[in-house]
Amino acid sequence: MFEKYDVIVVGAGHAGCEAAAAAANMGKITLLVTMNMQVIGQMSCNPAMGGVAKGQIVREIDAMGGLSGIVSDESMIQFRMLNRSKGPAMWSPRTQNDRMLFAQKWREKLESIKNLDFYQEMVSSLIVDNNEVRGVVTQLGISIYSETVILTNGTFLNGLIHIGEKNFGGGRISESKATGLTEQLISYGFESGRMKTGTPPRVDSRSLDYSKMEEQKGDEDIVGFSYMSTSKPTIQRSCFITYTNSKVHDILRTGFSKSPMFNGSIEGVGPRYCPSIEDKINRFADKDRHQIFVEPEGWNTHEIYVNGFSTSLPEDIQYKALKEIPGFEKVKMFRPGYAIEYDYFPPTQLQRSLETKLIKGLFFAGQINGTTGYEEAAGQGLMAGINACRLIDKESPIILNRDEAYIGVLIDDLVNKGTNEPYRMFTSRAEYRLLLRNDNADIRLTSIGYNIGLASEERYQNMIQRKDQINKSLELIKTISVTPKQVEDILLTKGSSMLSQQVKIGAIISRPEMSIWDLFQINEIKNQFDSLSYEAIETAEIEHKYAGFIQKERENVLKTKNLENLKIPEKFDYNKIKNLSSESREKLNKLRPETIGQASRISGISPSDISVLLIFIGR
Repeated sequence: MFEKYDVIVVGAGHAGCEAAAAAANMGKITLLVTMNMQVIGQMSCNPAMGGVAKGQIVREIDAMGGLSGIVSDESMIQFRMLNRSKGPAMWSPRTQNDRMLFAQKWREKLESIKNLDFYQEMVSSLIVDNNEVRGVVTQLGISIYSETVILTNGTFLNGLIHIGEKNFGGGRISESKATGLTEQLISYGFESGRMKTGTPPRVDSRSLDYSKMEEQKGDEDIVGFSYMSTSKPTIQRSCFITYTNSKVHDILRTGFSKSPMFNGSIEGVGPRYCPSIEDKINRFADKDRHQIFVEPEGWNTHEIYVNGFSTSLPEDIQYKALKEIPGFEKVKMFRPGYAIEYDYFPPTQLQRSLETKLIKGLFFAGQINGTTGYEEAAGQGLMAGINACRLIDKESPIILNRDEAYIGVLIDDLVNKGTNEPYRMFTSRAEYRLLLRNDNADIRLTSIGYNIGLASEERYQNMIQRKDQINKSLELIKTISVTPKQVEDILLTKGSSMLSQQVKIGAIISRPEMSIWDLFQINEIKNQFDSLSYEAIETAEIEHKYAGFIQKERENVLKTKNLENLKIPEKFDYNKIKNLSSESREKLNKLRPETIGQASRISGISPSDISVLLIFIGR
């Protein structure tokens, strides 16, 4: 019935879609197996992509030749660049998306790829011979053979949905759980665990009073994710902000005795940084309100995602509490929120290529590795797809280092440290985040994607052209001069000190309060940049303005690489180092890194912590 495939991808969520697209676009005969062809690329939780650190991951996927950035751009209903008031290392693109259009775009992109086949059924087991994967077996007993298999099962492995005291099997609401794989993998020696995530209720926008909420509009200038030319909306939909209050909290507390979070029904560990509303009011009892983001699900639907109100409380308690939120007094609920438990496999059982250590040719990507978030899953899927192809071709895997990509930080964290709670990416996890900005992902990664046959010639040439424009912009910044008279009014308006003599514009741009865009009020300066793109000029300004800090980070990269072989005494007592935070001491004592290099990659251990350690071990 089926030919033999090079790559079989199990699961068509964000990880599975990127894995299948990467493998097929790299020329491998690929099969994408999913339990439901109607929900390929489904946004299971919030209808949004990107955000702090996550937006950088989407840009990196795009730079390598992945599809998440293009799909996000073509289905966006709102775009915002977050953290513009902070330094450029923190700027993070985010799109609000049309949920149905997002999935539609993913399916259209996948179906247009040569070498990619689809099959709808549940995979119940793997075909393994001499610790090498040979294919999969479906629920109907059909054997499909392949060189490699990538498991991207999301929340479906023995998924259990909780709403109050009720629970039932499922990978998503109204979708069946997947069985058989966990038990088989355990029989081969894999360690598994349980994790939990949740989602909020969905409500009818026609029943809300937006006059009682704060409007949150999109940016006037839509940057988007993709470095390629993509269609972007000419209008945008607004989100809104409201807040819970003590009345809401009191109602929610009445359901705690029936909450699976508190009555022992849920065994899995939930996400620390995206807790349920009941967890928030329990853990932060001193706070009398919590922010609620009211997010539209698309262009042509009245469905609203109540971000910040994730819950597994009984549906009647959810409804009563919602009605006490300002603007929600007459709310109509489309469906209640729920929690879901599922199996995962601690990612320390993987190589950095995301191939498992126990079974050759078997790769894991996404929530099966203990991560949470579409973007983290998509990044892993991309790399698993790439490295499955590399394995087939007997070529060394592509490993992104921590100074090259957030995806490199993500995989390095997972494989070297593991995780016992859903892992979410933050800028604070990346010690070289000024090198890993959202604006320079193409400069960092497109050559890698192009050289392995994933990024297209057009994408590569776009990067070369942009790089050339960045260099031209830097040259202009260093060579154009300006007189005190020319900039007098501009400096006065910005509260910046006056000039006493003619200077290069780079000297003015270096001032914290000044930007190159301020100087474009002077036509003689603006005209010289007219042939250069906004994005190239912005990257050049960042490179110039933060040159000292960027150079320091590059020096730190070299230092850290030299620390890989610097041993820490086996019984070193971290408790005696008072200059370390209690969190750092706790993690170092627990993980017992063998080298300074390993210690530097522990989540939450900062460069200053490493400096202190070096002093204490006499280096």
